[in-house]
Amino acid sequence: MEMVKNNQTMDFPPDFSCPISLELMKDPVTISTGVTYERKNIEKWLFTYKKKSCPATMLSIDNFDITPNHTLRRLILAWQDSCSQLPPSSPPPSIKHDELMSLLNTIESTPFKVSSLTKLRIIVETSDDVKMDFRNCGGIEMLLRIIVQILVESLDFLTFRACEVSLGVLNQLFQSEEDETLLKLLSKPECMKSMSIMLQRGSADARVYTISIFQKMVRAEYNWDFFIHDQGVDFFKSLLELVSDEISTEASTCALQVLIAILGSSKKSRLKVVEAGGVCTLIELLPDSNKSKSEKMMQLIKLLCECPEGRLAFTEHKLSIPVITKKILHVSDTASKIGVKILWLICTFQPTERVLEEMLIFGSVKKLVALLHVDGRSSTKEKLVKMFKLHGSSWRRYSCFPIELKDCLGLVNSS
Repeated sequence: MEMVKNNQTMDFPPDFSCPISLELMKDPVTISTGVTYERKNIEKWLFTYKKKSCPATMLSIDNFDITPNHTLRRLILAWQDSCSQLPPSSPPPSIKHDELMSLLNTIESTPFKVSSLTKLRIIVETSDDVKMDFRNCGGIEMLLRIIVQILVESLDFLTFRACEVSLGVLNQLFQSEEDETLLKLLSKPECMKSMSIMLQRGSADARVYTISIFQKMVRAEYNWDFFIHDQGVDFFKSLLELVSDEISTEASTCALQVLIAILGSSKKSRLKVVEAGGVCTLIELLPDSNKSKSEKMMQLIKLLCECPEGRLAFTEHKLSIPVITKKILHVSDTASKIGVKILWLICTFQPTERVLEEMLIFGSVKKLVALLHVDGRSSTKEKLVKMFKLHGSSWRRYSCFPIELKDCLGLVNSS
């Protein structure tokens, strides 16, 4: 079907077109006048519109029989097969073609690549035609050769700077997660390793280029398991530094999305993020975060609290309970649900006396009771009921427990 669709945009023999729609026929049939039509078109003419004439000749017809034209169908299919075997036509060179070729030749032949790469980046961003021309000239492969060169000459300043600028060009070219060709090239182990180095040691701009590329790979559902296996704590520290970046909010958002993708697919990486200070960083950034970032940060905290080390780091931070509590019923339904999951994990697996007391003092219990009154059954509500059944009697013993909540806890315990 896709081949037929593509062929309809091409010139085809006039005998292959339906006289009604003038489009390439898929199911040609012949009527009593000897004229062939696309089946659905002639059936609509005769049986939906109740016409009694031939659309092409306008002759009256009494016999409404429709006969498949197998010979014509075979000819159409043979023509489509021959078209599919033709090599695709290359787009015409862009108006910047000569300048592109000159720069590519210079870059390939000199160790001093940075100035030419900088010019190249300016040219490539002018139009989509220039981007396509650059790709057709083997530009992407050249950039990747420059990027992986730092694996051999990582201490060479010129090589390092050339890698940084090359990443800027690649980031411009990687416009969509549907770009499977570029995604496949970037996913090669040596290229991923080079980008990891750049994320940790590159300039501010280079780190933004790299995290932007990583974000597009997240959207393309790249499998991070193999790559993350070889990454140490320093890699995650670099991601957390970008999360904390107040100057580049775009880089911060990208880093959050990359971390969510990595932690969601690799449980082993969660311990590395905890060791990198992830729980502390996220808790301290959360109070001043907007809705979108709050949801992402809370999702990360939830993922980290699914491992014992993450829960321990959470309970040891003095701001964790009050910060999460404040976000519940204050940001969004999504944030509230995630907040409940975080507290449920802590109440179930790390219910120290200090944690239970802080949940009461900082209003967590009061907000959880409020959420209990939301209509309908849900996994969130089940977690709320379990928390109160586990710790309701402990909370009631505190002198600061609100009297108006005692009846509610009684109802929960009796259910």
